[in-house]
Amino acid sequence: MAEAHQAVAFQFTVTPDGIDLQLSREVLKHIYLSGVTSWKKRAIRFKNGVLTGVYPASPSSWLIVVIAIMSTMYARIDPSRGMIDRIKTSLPVSAILSGKKIVMLTSYLESVRPLLDDEQYKQMETVANDFKKDPAPKFQKHLKLKSWWATNYVSDWWEEYIYLRGRDPIMVNSNFYTMDLLYVIPTHRQAARAGNVVHAMLQYRRKLERGELTPFPIMPSVLSCQLRRMFNTTRIPGIETDFVQHLKDRKHLVVYHRGRFFKVWLYYGGRHLWPSELELQFQRILDDKSEPQPGELKLPSLTAGNRVPWARARLKYFTEGINQASLEAIETAAFFLTLDDEAHGYDPENIRSLDLYAKSLLHGKCYDRWFDKSFTLIVYKNGKIGVNTEHSWADSPIIGHMWEYVLATDCFQLGYTAEGHCKGDINKSLATPTRLQWDIPKACQEIIESSYMIAKGIANDVDFHGCLFNEFGKGLIKKCRTSPDAFIQLALQLAHYRDKGEFCLTYESSMTRMFREGRTETVRSCTCESTAFVRAMEDESTTQRLALFKKAADKHQNMYRLAMTGAGIDRHLFCLYIVSKVMGIDSPFLKQVLSEPWRLSTSQTPQQQLNLIDIQKFPKYVGAGGGFGPVADDGYGVSYIIVGENLITFHISSKFSSPETDSFRFGQNIRQAMLDIRALFNLKEKM
Repeated sequence: MAEAHQAVAFQFTVTPDGIDLQLSREVLKHIYLSGVTSWKKRAIRFKNGVLTGVYPASPSSWLIVVIAIMSTMYARIDPSRGMIDRIKTSLPVSAILSGKKIVMLTSYLESVRPLLDDEQYKQMETVANDFKKDPAPKFQKHLKLKSWWATNYVSDWWEEYIYLRGRDPIMVNSNFYTMDLLYVIPTHRQAARAGNVVHAMLQYRRKLERGELTPFPIMPSVLSCQLRRMFNTTRIPGIETDFVQHLKDRKHLVVYHRGRFFKVWLYYGGRHLWPSELELQFQRILDDKSEPQPGELKLPSLTAGNRVPWARARLKYFTEGINQASLEAIETAAFFLTLDDEAHGYDPENIRSLDLYAKSLLHGKCYDRWFDKSFTLIVYKNGKIGVNTEHSWADSPIIGHMWEYVLATDCFQLGYTAEGHCKGDINKSLATPTRLQWDIPKACQEIIESSYMIAKGIANDVDFHGCLFNEFGKGLIKKCRTSPDAFIQLALQLAHYRDKGEFCLTYESSMTRMFREGRTETVRSCTCESTAFVRAMEDESTTQRLALFKKAADKHQNMYRLAMTGAGIDRHLFCLYIVSKVMGIDSPFLKQVLSEPWRLSTSQTPQQQLNLIDIQKFPKYVGAGGGFGPVADDGYGVSYIIVGENLITFHISSKFSSPETDSFRFGQNIRQAMLDIRALFNLKEKM
């Protein structure tokens, strides 16, 4: 977290002697900047809405709306038929930012109770109560002020301090990946698959810009927030902090193949290139036999290593001449494409195939993905594809929204010829892709090599296992009258206890996109109820296992609802911590809370957000989901996707350097835990 100096100016309190004004100048500065950024975003959204004719409707319809409103006013008719008054009574109020009580402290203490013995819990309770008395009220007032001024009191600080100010490598530690269809490869021709997929992405971008996309269920405002930065976006390195650069419509992309960079124009004659034309361009790159220039092969490893060396190298070696022009081509591209010279994908006969596929998407060779781009599309030589996504600009459901559209469009709309080529005529008069030129001195090459070695050490330490659980799925879990997510989370608690013999602080990511610019909140899945259930499962004399399971599942569902509706714990604590650092007031409670390691970090990958593929009719066209690197040195990262009625895919990561973890072993424990919980219900058939 960023450090700040104490600078007290005034703060607002009412005393018997009158009004005492004492607020922190530095906090006010941060709040002011957050508000300015928020209002700029609102202005941009309004302008774009007017230009695209989607807000507040097309200009030609304004007159009709005005006439209709004036008519109802003249006739004294309520067009809502009383609905507005009824809705007003049901609008939610954010409880954590009202009144003087820091109500999430009780929830926090409840969440750590199963992890502490009686003495440790008493100490934590004392520290929390001291914090509640002072300085929590001071921090809360500043935070409440920010909530009045900014659109979202969390998101800008979350992006800045969690992502952009981090100086460690973003490869593995921050970026995440998304896989192709699990069982199907529409074509084995690399250039053809790239042509269709890139064209589908351009279609998606055009729909996004025109406001034609189907919104997320119950959260349409997300379309104007995170989605708008999906394309034409790059994370730019800085000495102290990075920043996200988002540009308007870009008409090119940059392709990396065998250590060379190529610029490919995406438009011809005022239109997008057709898939067949893109295939031609990509095939020209694949057929190019030229060698990399000195320092060019591993140049992308600068984005995989520590941020400060990359920022300094960028300032020193890439701000003029051909280096500046070539780097600008990459950073201003619509996105980055790697034509990989390896073959990957799921092979039922190779138990390690999914593991190798995931590791390739997560880090590759450490020099063949541009980790700073909003996303890197990877197309393998056997036609398999995947995406590596930079995390600061958005979360996994956002890239998943685009990915579902692309896969459905690729397979069911664009299609391929019998020979596996893209459909359509070939325009051979297209200008060939432009090779980017570099002049990288020896000193810069040494920095590149140093970044590569750091990244390679991180990549080699990733212990990954992809676990396909096909014993049962959502269909059978529904017969248990239990939330599939709660079922899996309790299985993870049981598996972890069997794996390590103890419970741990558990992170599950929950969406908060019911709120404008909302991102995520934490569900603390290790509860008193879940630990009681796990202990009962390990005690053969216990007969109340099913009742304890249902109680734990209900608790988890309630916690998830609270997180989704803004009543979570961790984002509020995070913002209070930022205020404390800006004010220069040390808080032992917040320091301890924010330093607690998440030894089990979990996330569910959403699917069927657009419902473009009927997986009942086409069961082979299911996605494999995606995953992320381990969060703690001695912990596990687990991403899972509930695919249809009979398949759940787990993406498990840990570190080889930890003697306490083993991803394959944990996968086996998850499988057995799922089966053991199913046995409680005496349901054996697949649904």
